[in-house]
Amino acid sequence: MKHELTRNNDYDFFEEAMHDFFPAFYGSRRSQQYMRTDIKETENAYQMEVEIPGMDKKDIHIDLQDGYLNITANKNEREESGKKENYIRRERSFSCSRSYYVGDIRKEDIKAKYENGILRVSIPKEMPQKEEEHHIEIE
Repeated sequence: MKHELTRNNDYDFFEEAMHDFFPAFYGSRRSQQYMRTDIKETENAYQMEVEIPGMDKKDIHIDLQDGYLNITANKNEREESGKKENYIRRERSFSCSRSYYVGDIRKEDIKAKYENGILRVSIPKEMPQKEEEHHIEIE
């Protein structure tokens, strides 16, 4: 019966329950659900589109360290009793991060924009330096 209920669907209640109760054994699948990334190559740059829905721009942090572009999203909302619709307590917390190897790029050359749940990052390609011709005079 389990097979029939989940055959045409990616969601598997029993599998999800096992992941939630035993994450060390089964591994965390939640990290795969967030920050899905598409990377497109253009002539001069790589264009990344990272899905981070439900965040504000102030909740997203991007840094560049040792050739890795690190993107972190943290949202922590807590309301104590009586502030909204008679809830005694409400909690909404979310945190995720990903790292992408981008090589030896200057942080000033990376451009980022967050709009409608999509973080768009433009990373310039490392341009190979042309070797200069050095002519040596013969005496």
